[in-house]
Amino acid sequence: MDNSVFNKEKILNILKGILEDDQIVNINNFSQEILIDIIPPNPTHKAKTELSNKIIELLRSGYSSDFNYKIDFKPIPKNIESDQLKNLSNIKNIIAISSAKGGVGKSTITSNIAVTLCNMGFKVGILDADIYGPSMHIMFDLVGRKPLAVDVNGKSKMKPLESFGIKVLSIGFFTKMDQAVIWRGPMATKALNQLIFDAEWGDLDFMLIDLPPGTGDIHLSIMQKISVNGAVVVSTPQIVALADARKGVSMYRQENINIPILGIVENMSYYIPDSKTQEKHYIFGKDGAKNMALDFDIPFLGEVPILQGLREAGDVGRPGALQEDDNVRQIFSEMTKKLVQFLLERNKNLPPTEILKIKTMAGCS
Repeated sequence: MDNSVFNKEKILNILKGILEDDQIVNINNFSQEILIDIIPPNPTHKAKTELSNKIIELLRSGYSSDFNYKIDFKPIPKNIESDQLKNLSNIKNIIAISSAKGGVGKSTITSNIAVTLCNMGFKVGILDADIYGPSMHIMFDLVGRKPLAVDVNGKSKMKPLESFGIKVLSIGFFTKMDQAVIWRGPMATKALNQLIFDAEWGDLDFMLIDLPPGTGDIHLSIMQKISVNGAVVVSTPQIVALADARKGVSMYRQENINIPILGIVENMSYYIPDSKTQEKHYIFGKDGAKNMALDFDIPFLGEVPILQGLREAGDVGRPGALQEDDNVRQIFSEMTKKLVQFLLERNKNLPPTEILKIKTMAGCS
């Protein structure tokens, strides 16, 4: 076939590799220029630029370089927004667990808060939004498992897997343990949208979102798609970690984001090498996150020490708050009670968080 001849079906097949069917609005051909109207999965300027470049690159290499391509982005139709939000109407509270720095223990904190909430009698789900480095499938002993499809009002939905009473969805269910996820921003956002909206979460009191490091596309996409009740920021007491954690706090306090921060958790606070003396060794510094909470006038939820049992529990797929160690259970029980208290105060005193409407943001172009 002559690739210089307009072939709408071939273009559609290429676009469906990175876009959903309902995101492709129209394809028109005017002489040697092909105009493509799409609804972007992420409306930020940076994400749209990357997506436009990716589409043009794919079309030129997979279809034809003889055409000029123009991508026009359309606003999300109100009916699509309404349908998506209806899918989450049975979730009472959505809490983001985050830190702008990697390796500080967000996933450990998320998993242990989740099982503690469950033990308190709440229905809990976890969305593992760390697309490039998922870990919830490991921490809940779900490696090798895949969600089943269920029919919901004539639509096929993913059914989250359950472990220790927690509903879990993660990109880790769809990749091999040693397989790197090498996706550009738009493809990662597309996968995240599927985990959020193409899932049958059912009734939940809490959804905890385990966010990736940074303050980028994934964070903005979540805040643009769903109403987050509040955020928890995790950091170690180390100055380097705190520098990034401060950026995470600043992101939530941006005027056009404005998500309440329910508290700060200090992970890896200290180490006790001798159980007899109980002497604390402050390996990464002392009270760093606690002092940051004071600086920002944010509640401090508590300290989590360096505990071998807590690390081992995550590695074997049974969160530490479920173990027989009373110390671990007590730490997360007190932390979670504070979190619920601050959430109740937030819900009583503040209106629901508005879904983020982004045109452009400083630093995102």
